[in-house]
Order: sequence, then C-alpha cells, then structure tokens
Amino acid sequence: MTSPHPRRGRPRDAGADEQILRAAEEELLARGYAAFAVDKVAKAAAVAKTTLYRRWPTKDHLAIAVIARMQDEVPVPDTGDLRADLVDYLEQIALGLNRTRRAGPGRDPDDPSAGLVGELVAAAARHPDIGALVRAVFEQRNALVIGLIDRARRRGGLRPDTDPELLFDQLSGALYYRLLITGRPIDRSYAERLVDTALTGVLPPKGNRT
Repeated sequence: MTSPHPRRGRPRDAGADEQILRAAEEELLARGYAAFAVDKVAKAAAVAKTTLYRRWPTKDHLAIAVIARMQDEVPVPDTGDLRADLVDYLEQIALGLNRTRRAGPGRDPDDPSAGLVGELVAAAARHPDIGALVRAVFEQRNALVIGLIDRARRRGGLRPDTDPELLFDQLSGALYYRLLITGRPIDRSYAERLVDTALTGVLPPKGNRT
C-alpha cells in the first residue's frame, strides 16, 4: 500500500513494486529504522532511485508499505472455531511484531523496546499524511478480523449484542500495549490468555452455542 489516492498516468509495474518491497523489507529488518535509506533500497532492488521515489517519496512511506506487505502475508483463518482462529492470528501478528522489535544490527533479542513499530507511531504523530497512511493500512487489515468475529456472532458463537469492533480493540489494543508500553513478551501463550479473557464476557450460555 503506497497511497490512499491512486495516481493518474502510466500503470504501475506490480513486479517492480514487489521487487522493491522485498528489498526494502530486508534492508529495514537488517539495518533498523535509523539506518534505513531509500537510496540503499533502490540499489538493492536494482531500480532507479527515481522509480522508487515516484512510488514512496520518503523512507516513512516506504516503511509503512513494508509493514502493509508483512500484514498481507498473514492469513486470517476462518475454520468456524473462533477461539482457535483468533489465537492463531494473534500469534502470527506477535511473531511479526517481534521481528520488527529486533530490527537492526546487534539488537538484543530480549530488548523490550518497541523498535520499528515505535518509530512508525512517532512518524505518524509528527506527519498527518503518514498518520493517514498508517490508519488506512490498519483499517483495511482490521476489517478482515472484525468480519471474522461478526460471522461468529451471526452464527450464534457469540452473544447477539457483541460488538465485533470493540472485541477486536480489546485484543489488538492489549497486544500493542505490551509492545509499545510495558515491553513484556508477546507470544502464543499470551495470545491464548488474551483471547480466553476477552471471550469470557461475550460467549452465549453453553446450551445456546453453535
């Protein structure tokens, strides 16, 4: 995802986009945000700098596109077992967040700092256009999980008055709170406890579950 507003002109080369984003992800995770440079990505992807800058004018824009690509690679399972689906999804998100937390050379795997995600949150706060891109990326992705929860509600797996968006806020908000504020571990064990706690208040009586 590069911009919420499509540009006119010659059609984009999807193959070039993918080549650039692969190189950008490798550079970002290897070097960290501070040393991440658009010029280095262009060289690694073997494309002209003008080609890259037309798509992503700053490193903030390019880093957000990398995050969007990483999110798109995580499937949203829908097996009919909401608890298992949510746990699996949150675990995959946690794995991705832990990768970005360790981005950069010589980073301690046990370092509790938020790493790349913290840098992008700061950039979104400083620049309105970056903030709009971040919100668009997450809105698009979150809609898939909110839809998963809503389907479970409609088939009777959750109480009829369950608010799917609020339930997802509880899950994702806790995950990012741990990443950005407390620095405590985010893993499958945490995902299981988080989902179980969140679902406790919205499950229908046992005899009414489907």
